[in-house]
Amino acid sequence: MSDPRVGKLAKVLVNYSVKVKPGDWVTVTGDVLALPLINVVVEETLKAGGHPSVVMGDGSITETRLRFSSDEQLQWISPFERMMIEETNVLISLTASSNTRSLSAIDPKRQQIQAAARQEIYKIYFERSASKDLRWVGTLFPCQAYAQEAEMSLRDYEDFVYGATFVDQDDPIAAWQKVHDEQQRYVDWLEGKKQVEVKGPNVDLALSVEGRPFLNADGEANMPSGEIYTSPVEDSANGWIKFTYPAITDGREVEGIELEFKDGKVVSAKALKNEEFLITMLDADEGARYLGEFAIGTNYGIQRFTKNILFDEKIGGTIHLAVGSGFPEAGSKNQSAIHWDMICDVREESEIRVDGELLYRNGQFQI
Repeated sequence: MSDPRVGKLAKVLVNYSVKVKPGDWVTVTGDVLALPLINVVVEETLKAGGHPSVVMGDGSITETRLRFSSDEQLQWISPFERMMIEETNVLISLTASSNTRSLSAIDPKRQQIQAAARQEIYKIYFERSASKDLRWVGTLFPCQAYAQEAEMSLRDYEDFVYGATFVDQDDPIAAWQKVHDEQQRYVDWLEGKKQVEVKGPNVDLALSVEGRPFLNADGEANMPSGEIYTSPVEDSANGWIKFTYPAITDGREVEGIELEFKDGKVVSAKALKNEEFLITMLDADEGARYLGEFAIGTNYGIQRFTKNILFDEKIGGTIHLAVGSGFPEAGSKNQSAIHWDMICDVREESEIRVDGELLYRNGQFQI
């Protein structure tokens, strides 16, 4: 028997997150393992009057391309992908994986070559997203590999995912609207503020947000959501931070990351595990050593680390920074082929002050 929560998630994605309208070209991308969710998302898109196109893939194909491509082939951008990014009205991304470590043996320089070539595509994507010309949402389909990463059974992981997305409730859209309203209070308070200072046992960092609005992540893009975020002034970050959770990207887990910033740029970077990969990514291009994001996780329903950034960056009581590309809608001018989120727990002996006023202490808002 199919899980009714899958159908409810599809309804939330199509009708709340991206609000498909009649005539919209809707591109649905996903792994073959996500087919049950892909199918009902297509169904809901058709009911809403949209025109769905489906692009399916698999992690083993990504591994094959990275392993056997020449440098020229790594730099090639498919005209189909370019058209999708430039012209589709709605993009719904549904990830799943049979092996979350399938890229762990790939030379990081090959991933760097591919990422650098895709910078133009990323720029178009971020610009269209900022202008709302492209509406997008990403989520995952619970599968065995994600459950194993989270150290859960598949049944327990399904409950975790569907609970975090509120589709175990009678009216998940109303629940997400409540999240929006609560977070908007913090966004409104932060409007016009200039200087952020974060202090705690794992961080001593100052940065400017002058002219950079905070945005309300309320389930209209990532699902689940629950954060407020902005893009700091590019040359403003000074200080240091130790990320308390591993940062995972492209099949690699980098543990014990410590970054030091001077005038916005990462001037020192080290890690306890996979430090070489960290340095390679930070050297991907000119913008990779500058911050594209500063954010506060607000989803207190997510309290455990599952090694999946979609959920982990939302953990209530954490902050996260992203090196690389920023958000044009938040005023960012930083461009990069990477946008890599890294998470720091601030639930103990930590505080955030904005223009000298206490915003946040020990994982809780104080306003």
